[in-house]
Amino acid sequence: MIGFLIYLTVLILLLFFLIFISIYTLLLIYSSLKGSPYVATRSKIIDDILKNANLKKNKIFIELGSGDGRIVRAAVENYGVIGLGVDINPLLVFWSKILSRKLKDKINFKTQDIFQTDLKKADYLYLFLMPKLIEKLKPKMEKELKKGALVISHGFKIIGWEKKLVKTLKVDPFWTYYYKVKSQNSKVKS
Repeated sequence: MIGFLIYLTVLILLLFFLIFISIYTLLLIYSSLKGSPYVATRSKIIDDILKNANLKKNKIFIELGSGDGRIVRAAVENYGVIGLGVDINPLLVFWSKILSRKLKDKINFKTQDIFQTDLKKADYLYLFLMPKLIEKLKPKMEKELKKGALVISHGFKIIGWEKKLVKTLKVDPFWTYYYKVKSQNSKVKS
């Protein structure tokens, strides 16, 4: 009887594990289909990216497509910014909240489509998104970002923003591009 209960318990745990893995995989596929897969950035690269951004304490740092929240979390922990991470994958947002629980008064995570995110208060906007998604996001950034906001695009240039480019961090495998918004609600011809 005890052997049967152990066997049944193992089967139930295995079933829950398989269901969790299936849901997680489906959500990763969904994230990819929405425009950007989850790709983690190494800690050393994160340090270099944030150091080169010259972040100021108590400014607003938004990360679109935040994954597990490691970029925005590092910005909050090391530079004292107020952080918001936005991702469409609810499991990654849940995991981000767990990893950031000690910073709960300085950081927030939302499960949200990035096109629904209000960018008006952002002093810093971090992107590690695919080029097609960045291109679709560009009109929203041009409309909502305030003058002086810094857009940090890891991995891909923002086509048409060449005049806003202020710095490039050349680290393989992905370079990072820093763009300064020169005027509010300004359109850049592309």
